[in-house]
Amino acid sequence: MLVNVKKNTISFGFFVILLTFNLFISCKSTSSYQTTKIEGKKIGVTNEKGENEAIATYVKPYSDNINKDLNSVLAYCPETQDKSKGTWQSNIGNLLAEITFELGNLVFQKRENKTIDVCLLNHGGIRAVIPKGNVTTRTAFEVMPFENSLIVVGLTGKEIKTLAEYIIKEKKPHPLYGMKIYIDKSTSAINKIEINNQPLDENRIYYVGTSDYLANGGDNMTFFKESKIKFDMEYKLRNMMIDYFKKVDTIPNITTEKIILE
Repeated sequence: MLVNVKKNTISFGFFVILLTFNLFISCKSTSSYQTTKIEGKKIGVTNEKGENEAIATYVKPYSDNINKDLNSVLAYCPETQDKSKGTWQSNIGNLLAEITFELGNLVFQKRENKTIDVCLLNHGGIRAVIPKGNVTTRTAFEVMPFENSLIVVGLTGKEIKTLAEYIIKEKKPHPLYGMKIYIDKSTSAINKIEINNQPLDENRIYYVGTSDYLANGGDNMTFFKESKIKFDMEYKLRNMMIDYFKKVDTIPNITTEKIILE
């Protein structure tokens, strides 16, 4: 009886060894396989399956609360603010630049004891109009849906001149504040640049408020990227809009010319 048990044990052990060897050989043989083709399939998101009522019921209190905040009226706009209307500047661009200059200065002065001289944003960053009527928190999210923050960049007067040349060459109504560029109406050559109604000093450092996107060279604004003087105000441009809307009763329609033809 003991002999039989021993024989069975030996047989079982041999079987395990044989199985392990076969698995080893199998795994080894598959290692030579190579991917030759990958195919993908586009699956559209449609209403074919309908709405999941359980999920919709669960989410509803949260979505209702968010919509309540987004739809809260902050101010009134007597005239539509539109970036597409205007050659060198637009009313919404003037507004956003002035908001950034005004509220950004409060933070910059408190943190660095310095003053912003100029504000420059980009035309493409404005993603919606501010329609005539009530202005809400949702309006700010629609106009500026990105998470861009205020960066103050130090530029020399010579670099400010490069900035002005960029604006004239682009021929886009980029939001601009604190700066006037006088150009020849026939050749578009720059005749004069003023910063806060004072002639440009090429040897002075000017502080320009802009977005983190542009400060890193976005929209080919390399004059910002190359600067070593940068201050992060940790203040989102969209939040500035919301704070400004809360502060005023009526949104101004700013039509002041920044690019002056002579």
